[in-house]
Amino acid sequence: MAQLDENKLNTLVGKMLGDLGGAFSVPTTRLGLRLGLFEALNDGGPAKAGELAKRAGGLTERYVREWALAQAANGYIDYDPATETFSLSPEQAMIFAMKDSPVYLAGAFDLVAAMIEGEPKVENCFRTGAGVRWGDSAGCLFCATGAFFRPGYVNNIVQNWLPALKGVEDKLKSGGRVADIGCGVGFSTLLMAEAFPNSHFVGYDFHEPSIEEARRHAKAHGLAERVSFSATPVKEIKDTGFDLVTAFDCLHDMGDPKGCARQVRRILKDDGAWMIVEPIAGDRPADNLNPVGRLYYNASTMICVPTSLDQEVGEGLGAQAGEARLSEVIREGGFSHVRRATEGPFNMVLEARS
Repeated sequence: MAQLDENKLNTLVGKMLGDLGGAFSVPTTRLGLRLGLFEALNDGGPAKAGELAKRAGGLTERYVREWALAQAANGYIDYDPATETFSLSPEQAMIFAMKDSPVYLAGAFDLVAAMIEGEPKVENCFRTGAGVRWGDSAGCLFCATGAFFRPGYVNNIVQNWLPALKGVEDKLKSGGRVADIGCGVGFSTLLMAEAFPNSHFVGYDFHEPSIEEARRHAKAHGLAERVSFSATPVKEIKDTGFDLVTAFDCLHDMGDPKGCARQVRRILKDDGAWMIVEPIAGDRPADNLNPVGRLYYNASTMICVPTSLDQEVGEGLGAQAGEARLSEVIREGGFSHVRRATEGPFNMVLEARS
C-alpha cells in the first residue's frame, strides 16, 4: 500500500465537504424555488424571517427561518446578523429569481433530483448493459430537462446561434420552413417562431408527453397556426423540403445518430442547413476534466448514455463526445461541410451542409 499523504487527504476531505454541502442544498433550494421564497426576497427587498414568510403567502416562520439560514450558509442569499435580515444580491437574483437570466438555475436543481430518482434503474443498467427509456427514469425528467436548457435557449438561439449560420437568418426573416428535431417540450421551437413570424416550424420528438406539453405551450403563446408538433421519431419523418433543421442538445442522446444524420440530409433542401447544438467538449477525455465536464459526464452517466442504449443501435455517444466525433457522425450522414459556427461556456454550435 502506498504511503498516505496527509495533505492530500485533508485537501480531498475539504473538497468533499464542499461537494456534500452542495448536494445537501438541492432539496432546500428546490423548496425555496417552488414556494417563491427567492422571488419574494428579491421583489420585496431585505426581510426578517417572519416578514419573508408572510410575503411568500403565509408560510410558517420557523421553517422559513431555518431555510433562510441554510441558504445563507450556502451563499445563495445574504444575512445581516446585526438586523437579522436576509437579502438577495443582484448576482444571486440572476441565479435564483430572474427566470430569463442566462444563469437562472432552477432547472439544474430539478435535474439533479430527477437523476437521483432514476438511480435504481441506472444501477440495473450497469449490471445488465440495458438502457432506460427517455422519461422513464424519473417522473418529470423531461420537464426538468426543458427547464434546465430554457435559459440558454432564451439568451442564445435568436441572439447568437442562428446569426452564426450563413444566410439562415435572412431566409427565416423572408419565410422559411424549419424542422426542430428532438424538440422536447418545445421551448426552442417556439422561441424561433416568435422571432421569425414569416416562417413555419414543426417540432418532432419521440416522447408523446413532451409533445403534448409543447402543443399546450404553442396554444398559450398564440403560435399554433405557424407551429405544429408531432410525436414522431426522426427516422419516421415524412415531410421534406426544409430550409433549416435544428437539433438542440439531443444528437448525443440518440441511439442511432448516424441514421439521424442521413434522415436530416433527406428532409433538407439541397441548399439547407442543419444546426446542431451540443454540450461543449474537447475531443480527448482529459480535456474535459473540468467543472463543466464534471457536470456533463455525471449527467451523461445518469441520463444520456442510458437513453441512447435503450434505442436501436445504441451508439452511446455521451454528452462529452467532442466536435471531432460528432463531425464524423454528421459526415457519415451525407454532409460534406461541418464547421463550428459559434460556441459559449456550455455549448458548441455546429453547422452542417451538403
